[in-house]
Amino acid sequence: MNNQPLVSIVIPTKNSGRFLERCLDSIKKQTYRNIEIIVVDNKSDDNTRKVARRYTDKVFVVDAGERSEQINFGIKKSKGKYVYRVDSDFILDSNVVKEAVEKCEKEGYDAICIHNTSDPTVSFWARVRKLERDCYKGDELNVGARFFRKDIVKEIGGFDERLVAAEDYDFHNRLLKAGYKIGRIKAEEIHLGEPKSLWEVAKKHYYYGKTIVRFIEKNRGRGIKQLNPIRPAFIRHWKEFARHPLLTFGFIVYQLVKYFSGGLGYLKAKLGCKVYNKPK
Repeated sequence: MNNQPLVSIVIPTKNSGRFLERCLDSIKKQTYRNIEIIVVDNKSDDNTRKVARRYTDKVFVVDAGERSEQINFGIKKSKGKYVYRVDSDFILDSNVVKEAVEKCEKEGYDAICIHNTSDPTVSFWARVRKLERDCYKGDELNVGARFFRKDIVKEIGGFDERLVAAEDYDFHNRLLKAGYKIGRIKAEEIHLGEPKSLWEVAKKHYYYGKTIVRFIEKNRGRGIKQLNPIRPAFIRHWKEFARHPLLTFGFIVYQLVKYFSGGLGYLKAKLGCKVYNKPK
């Protein structure tokens, strides 16, 4: 145990009681044992903190604007050599942390990309999302490193607290710009908080669209490519789309709703209209 570097897992939460227990269970089941769990809660009014305190005594309450502020707060409270940012609606393969540490310690990587896929049991739209997400496995463009050495955070400035959407892309882009070595592992994450209806998709991306202006301004070249609806990853996996015609049809509908809603939000923000509260 003493020879294993400490890994600080930082989890931002906001009314996350629905998924948090499954997330924390998957962390407790990691084959790598030298872990501290830090939950940073944004004034939840459900049972989030009660659940979190069953797994860790490092539960903090902050009045944050968005999750980047929570993540940065958790990083400041962390004691590990490595930080792993995990959202509260993710569950982890049991070897995620072990593989990430080994990749860094034995091969000299500074940060690690962990492929995340969607839980296909949630809904038809979750199966559509899984088809899309799995196209990004090994992709060099649509990716964000969430496991990294703590000491590099200060140099690149942590997560940008002015960003809401694509804050992980922005963080990753700055890692690349600073010349850090980013690796990948085989173990994966599974996203539980998938949409059950197109209305959920529309609300989410309308809100993201209203907040994406800052990301585009910071990441004009690579960032615009990351937001492009026509992505090389889809072309590379055309056979997967051909094998699943119903999901492919759903994917087209999903993308139309996503980009139409996001586009409306973006136009509203560019025209200087009021940005409303995040949809629940």
